[in-house]
Amino acid sequence: MGNAFLYRMPSGIPGDVSRPSQSTIEPVFLDPTNPFSGYGLFGKVVAGKFIPVGAGDTAAVVTGLYVRPYPTTGGAASDPLGTSTPPQGYGVGNRMRRGYMTVKLNAGTAALDSQVYVRVATPGSGKPVGGIEAAADSTNTIAITGATFMSAADASGNVEIAYNI
Repeated sequence: MGNAFLYRMPSGIPGDVSRPSQSTIEPVFLDPTNPFSGYGLFGKVVAGKFIPVGAGDTAAVVTGLYVRPYPTTGGAASDPLGTSTPPQGYGVGNRMRRGYMTVKLNAGTAALDSQVYVRVATPGSGKPVGGIEAAADSTNTIAITGATFMSAADASGNVEIAYNI
Protein backbone atom coordinates (compact mmCIF):
# COMPACT_ATOMS: atom_id res chain seq x y z
CA MET A 1 0.00 0.00 0.00
CA GLY A 2 1.40 3.41 -0.95
CA ASN A 3 1.26 6.79 0.73
CA ALA A 4 -1.37 9.35 -0.18
CA PHE A 5 -0.59 13.05 -0.58
CA LEU A 6 -3.54 14.81 1.00
CA TYR A 7 -2.46 18.41 0.53
CA ARG A 8 0.78 18.77 -1.42
CA MET A 9 3.45 16.55 -2.91
CA PRO A 10 6.94 16.93 -1.46
CA SER A 11 9.14 19.43 -3.33
CA GLY A 12 11.93 16.94 -3.86
CA ILE A 13 15.30 15.95 -2.45
CA PRO A 14 18.03 18.53 -1.73
CA GLY A 15 20.52 18.59 -4.59
CA ASP A 16 18.15 16.98 -7.08
CA VAL A 17 17.95 18.81 -10.41
CA SER A 18 14.22 19.31 -10.80
CA ARG A 19 14.09 20.25 -14.51
CA PRO A 20 17.03 18.53 -16.20
CA SER A 21 16.20 19.72 -19.72
CA GLN A 22 16.46 23.34 -18.52
CA SER A 23 19.79 22.91 -16.71
CA THR A 24 23.49 23.22 -17.45
CA ILE A 25 25.52 20.78 -15.37
CA GLU A 26 29.25 20.20 -15.60
CA PRO A 27 31.82 18.02 -13.83
CA VAL A 28 34.08 19.69 -11.27
CA PHE A 29 36.94 18.58 -9.07
CA LEU A 30 36.10 18.48 -5.36
CA ASP A 31 38.45 19.11 -2.45
CA PRO A 32 38.36 16.25 0.10
CA THR A 33 39.86 18.61 2.70
CA ASN A 34 36.89 21.01 2.31
CA PRO A 35 33.86 18.79 1.60
CA PHE A 36 30.23 19.81 1.19
CA SER A 37 28.03 18.97 4.18
CA GLY A 38 25.08 18.20 1.91
CA TYR A 39 23.80 18.32 -1.64
CA GLY A 40 22.04 21.39 -3.05
CA LEU A 41 24.45 23.93 -1.55
CA PHE A 42 26.14 26.81 -3.35
CA GLY A 43 29.85 26.56 -4.02
CA LYS A 44 32.83 28.43 -5.37
CA VAL A 45 36.05 27.47 -7.15
CA VAL A 46 39.31 27.84 -5.24
CA ALA A 47 42.61 26.54 -6.63
CA GLY A 48 40.70 24.66 -9.34
CA LYS A 49 38.40 22.82 -6.92
CA PHE A 50 34.68 23.32 -6.19
CA ILE A 51 34.17 23.90 -2.46
CA PRO A 52 31.26 25.14 -0.30
CA VAL A 53 30.55 28.84 0.13
CA GLY A 54 31.89 29.77 3.55
CA ALA A 55 32.47 32.42 6.15
CA GLY A 56 33.12 35.88 4.75
CA ASP A 57 32.37 35.02 1.11
CA THR A 58 30.53 37.40 -1.21
CA ALA A 59 27.97 36.62 -3.89
CA ALA A 60 30.63 37.33 -6.53
CA VAL A 61 32.48 34.06 -5.74
CA VAL A 62 29.45 31.77 -6.19
CA THR A 63 29.68 29.61 -9.33
CA GLY A 64 26.91 27.04 -8.93
CA LEU A 65 25.13 24.41 -6.85
CA TYR A 66 26.40 20.97 -5.81
CA VAL A 67 24.31 18.32 -7.63
CA ARG A 68 23.17 15.12 -5.99
CA PRO A 69 24.15 12.18 -8.21
CA TYR A 70 21.61 9.46 -8.87
CA PRO A 71 21.69 6.74 -7.85
CA THR A 72 23.80 7.27 -4.75
CA THR A 73 24.17 5.75 -1.34
CA GLY A 74 25.71 8.90 0.11
CA GLY A 75 28.24 8.80 2.92
CA ALA A 76 26.93 5.53 4.29
CA ALA A 77 25.11 2.70 2.56
CA SER A 78 22.37 2.84 5.20
CA ASP A 79 21.52 6.54 4.73
CA PRO A 80 17.91 6.93 3.55
CA LEU A 81 17.19 8.90 0.38
CA GLY A 82 17.19 12.63 1.08
CA THR A 83 19.27 12.51 4.25
CA SER A 84 22.58 11.31 2.84
CA THR A 85 25.74 13.31 3.19
CA PRO A 86 28.07 13.51 0.21
CA PRO A 87 30.99 11.11 0.10
CA GLN A 88 34.03 12.84 1.58
CA GLY A 89 36.79 11.31 -0.54
CA TYR A 90 35.47 11.58 -4.09
CA GLY A 91 37.50 13.68 -6.48
CA VAL A 92 34.83 14.61 -9.06
CA GLY A 93 31.28 15.88 -8.62
CA ASN A 94 28.74 17.89 -10.57
CA ARG A 95 27.97 21.60 -10.46
CA MET A 96 24.77 23.12 -11.78
CA ARG A 97 25.67 26.43 -13.46
CA ARG A 98 22.11 27.15 -14.58
CA GLY A 99 18.76 25.53 -13.91
CA TYR A 100 16.27 24.42 -11.28
CA MET A 101 17.12 22.48 -8.14
CA THR A 102 15.51 21.37 -4.90
CA VAL A 103 17.32 22.76 -1.84
CA LYS A 104 16.86 22.69 1.93
CA LEU A 105 15.49 25.95 3.35
CA ASN A 106 16.96 26.69 6.79
CA ALA A 107 15.22 29.95 7.68
CA GLY A 108 12.60 32.40 6.47
CA THR A 109 9.52 31.88 4.32
CA ALA A 110 10.09 31.20 0.63
CA ALA A 111 7.65 32.53 -1.96
CA LEU A 112 7.51 32.62 -5.74
CA ASP A 113 10.25 34.89 -7.15
CA SER A 114 11.63 35.81 -3.70
CA GLN A 115 15.39 36.24 -3.19
CA VAL A 116 17.66 33.33 -2.15
CA TYR A 117 20.23 34.04 0.59
CA VAL A 118 23.17 32.03 1.91
CA ARG A 119 24.48 32.28 5.47
CA VAL A 120 28.17 33.31 5.59
CA ALA A 121 28.53 34.30 9.26
CA THR A 122 27.12 33.74 12.75
CA PRO A 123 25.87 30.16 12.50
CA GLY A 124 23.09 29.14 14.83
CA SER A 125 20.79 26.25 15.55
CA GLY A 126 19.50 25.08 12.16
CA LYS A 127 21.33 27.94 10.40
CA PRO A 128 24.73 26.60 9.28
CA VAL A 129 27.28 28.64 7.35
CA GLY A 130 26.53 27.82 3.71
CA GLY A 131 22.87 27.11 4.46
CA ILE A 132 20.09 28.53 2.28
CA GLU A 133 17.65 31.06 3.74
CA ALA A 134 14.72 33.14 2.53
CA ALA A 135 15.39 36.30 4.53
CA ALA A 136 18.36 38.66 4.81
CA ASP A 137 20.12 38.63 8.17
CA SER A 138 22.25 41.78 8.15
CA THR A 139 25.86 40.93 7.21
CA ASN A 140 25.35 37.25 8.12
CA THR A 141 23.81 36.36 4.72
CA ILE A 142 24.50 37.19 1.10
CA ALA A 143 21.93 37.51 -1.67
CA ILE A 144 22.74 35.07 -4.47
CA THR A 145 22.62 36.90 -7.79
CA GLY A 146 20.17 35.27 -10.17
CA ALA A 147 18.66 32.86 -7.61
CA THR A 148 14.96 32.93 -6.71
CA PHE A 149 12.54 30.60 -5.00
CA MET A 150 9.88 28.94 -7.15
CA SER A 151 7.30 28.39 -4.38
CA ALA A 152 6.88 27.94 -0.66
CA ALA A 153 8.83 25.15 1.03
CA ASP A 154 7.19 21.78 1.71
CA ALA A 155 6.66 20.35 5.22
CA SER A 156 10.28 19.11 5.30
CA GLY A 157 11.71 22.52 4.34
CA ASN A 158 12.56 21.50 0.78
CA VAL A 159 11.93 24.03 -1.97
CA GLU A 160 12.72 24.48 -5.66
CA ILE A 161 14.92 27.39 -6.71
CA ALA A 162 15.81 28.81 -10.11
CA TYR A 163 19.44 29.78 -10.65
CA ASN A 164 20.79 31.82 -13.59
CA ILE A 165 17.60 31.35 -15.60
